[in-house]
Amino acid sequence: MKLLVRNLARTTTEAHIRDLFEDFGRVTACNIVLDAETGRSKGFGFVEMADDRDAKAAISHLNATDFHGARIRVKKASKKNHARSESGEFTPRRRNVRRGR
Repeated sequence: MKLLVRNLARTTTEAHIRDLFEDFGRVTACNIVLDAETGRSKGFGFVEMADDRDAKAAISHLNATDFHGARIRVKKASKKNHARSESGEFTPRRRNVRRGR
């Protein structure tokens, strides 16, 4: 399961996050999103855990807790609402909407 971790202190590293989440199970991937221009943390990142039960336990224990001086938010990551078209532009995904009512 892929988790979104928000409100990270700018000094938090991927190693810090991995160590935190490994208390709940095996972490298969971990990354902090960086600003393209400055290379500094944007204050959020993603953690992927091998087992959904471990991920749910991490969410329940870590959401709204203090970590490195910041109150972090942890939740299941959701898919984006937009897709990249063949031309490279972002276009809204089609939704299954009933029309005519």
